Amino acid sequence: MAPRRGADADSGTPTGTGTKTGTPTFTEQARRRQIIECTIDLISTRGYPATSLAAIAKEAGISKAAVLYHFSSKDNLTQATFQHVLERFRAHVTERVERESDPRAALVAYVRAMIGYQQANRRHVRVITEMLLDDKGGTELKTPGSHDTHGRWQHLAGLLEAGRQAGRLRVSDTRTTALAIGGAIDNIVSHWLVHPDYDLDAAADELVAFTLGAVGARD
Repeated sequence: MAPRRGADADSGTPTGTGTKTGTPTFTEQARRRQIIECTIDLISTRGYPATSLAAIAKEAGISKAAVLYHFSSKDNLTQATFQHVLERFRAHVTERVERESDPRAALVAYVRAMIGYQQANRRHVRVITEMLLDDKGGTELKTPGSHDTHGRWQHLAGLLEAGRQAGRLRVSDTRTTALAIGGAIDNIVSHWLVHPDYDLDAAADELVAFTLGAVGARD
């Protein structure tokens, strides 16, 4: 894979006049984004344990010292990468949900956006998986509950509560219902990752129908 070289890649040194404690310059921000994208590429293809700072620096076409200038450690870099992925995922879902004024339509938009984003951003899904699961076969969470990021179930529970208040949905326990829907989404996507021939579009349709039935949605 060819290095992702930027304006200062040949020198391998940090650019700009900003410092790590001050406001980053435009060039520094661009360099940070580049490093994060390289980290996404490597984690998604090699896995988290095999993604070293040296490999990231080589992919970016800069020195390891330049990577450390911007992030100071592998842990800081991978956490920044993880947050970058989650923020874009969340923004995608939020934007599509907020288009809808009707609670029923907003719930449908949530389910479709959650599945659609992951379908279109397989690299990001792999990063999230690598960062959350253990290194022993990737079957257990490193920290139980850590997959519930950015108030995920709370966001969905809020949509369900809005639908209940509007008389559009029948839900007695919004937390449990939100966790159940979220778990269904996770399992469908996980199955697709292992079985790429699985029809994810059809699965999304089925889950939408299942969800609307479960919450007693009214047309």
